[in-house]
Amino acid sequence: MITIALSKGRIFEETLPLLAAAGIVPAEAPESTRKLIIGTNQPDVQLIIVRASDVPTYVQYGAADLGVAGKDVLLEHGGQGLYQPLDLEIAKCALMVATQNGFDYEGAVKQGARMRIATKYTEQAKEHFAAKGVHVDLIKLYGSMELAPLVGLADAIVDLVSTGGTLKANNLVAVEHIRDISSRLVVNQSSLKLKHERLQPMLDAFAATVANRHA
Repeated sequence: MITIALSKGRIFEETLPLLAAAGIVPAEAPESTRKLIIGTNQPDVQLIIVRASDVPTYVQYGAADLGVAGKDVLLEHGGQGLYQPLDLEIAKCALMVATQNGFDYEGAVKQGARMRIATKYTEQAKEHFAAKGVHVDLIKLYGSMELAPLVGLADAIVDLVSTGGTLKANNLVAVEHIRDISSRLVVNQSSLKLKHERLQPMLDAFAATVANRHA
């Protein structure tokens, strides 16, 4: 059995054409079922639906043979025990620093003031501000990041930004770009060896689909 770990929402939807290229069609959509294990048109391939942040863990420990995870998630996870053969170029967004509109971010950074940063991407935020020589206190949140500057919990947030609509709706503005983010294919290293004959054609189909976008 080949098990593929995916998360609901944008990543699942944008992975469907890649699966189709490998001849894999899910039997159900995750939004239409409470099942966490979804069969496919291929009897030896199943999908498991997990939180985006858990995909690398399921693949690392062999509960899934491969999965799709955002670069942001992989950087926080550390990528231990994972083979990352392909940038799928899906679910694109950017990791940004954002503040309340009117906050003098440049001034705070130049003055060397200690800032409070709310984020769930603590490792990347720590690395970013350390490289700039800026002292920060990191506050880990798991959701509603935009609220933190509005109620005085933090001076700024580090979060993923796609269209910027949520920032604008909450009177926040992106003030610094940290890195571009897209989703990657991750493969369990043992699975790649033990199930090579079954997995390699899938990897080749995914790679060809990505390459064809640039043709």
